[in-house]
Amino acid sequence: MSRQALVLDANILVRAVLGHRVFKLLNQYSGTTAFFAPDEAFADAEKYLPPIFAARGLDWGVGAAVLSRLPTLVQCIEFDVYSEFETSARQRIRDVRDWPVLATALALNCPVWTEDQDFFGSGVATWTTSTVTMYLIGAE
Repeated sequence: MSRQALVLDANILVRAVLGHRVFKLLNQYSGTTAFFAPDEAFADAEKYLPPIFAARGLDWGVGAAVLSRLPTLVQCIEFDVYSEFETSARQRIRDVRDWPVLATALALNCPVWTEDQDFFGSGVATWTTSTVTMYLIGAE
């Protein structure tokens, strides 16, 4: 059994809290795949989730509990690990706000799991939630 790795975009972290599918995939494949996200992606999820929960009339306490469990499945990568790849990441991605995710993927030499099309064409393999299972199954 080989150990694979994936860098998660903030939108995947948000989906892990809002729905069941992403969290289930993270839980199911955590034994065969290392999941990572830059500190910025965690910060974005923490910023955007409370208003999303409020707008949908959902209990943020439940969401906060799920969000607090994510670091057991997704390792937070600190700025000093990916910072040296900032220039390259900014040059490769259309939405420069996403550079920390791409820089983390470059630093760790692994693909990105995202729903954001701005990563396509960045030179790093990109998986969406609808296709990521093909990648995850390869580690089994």
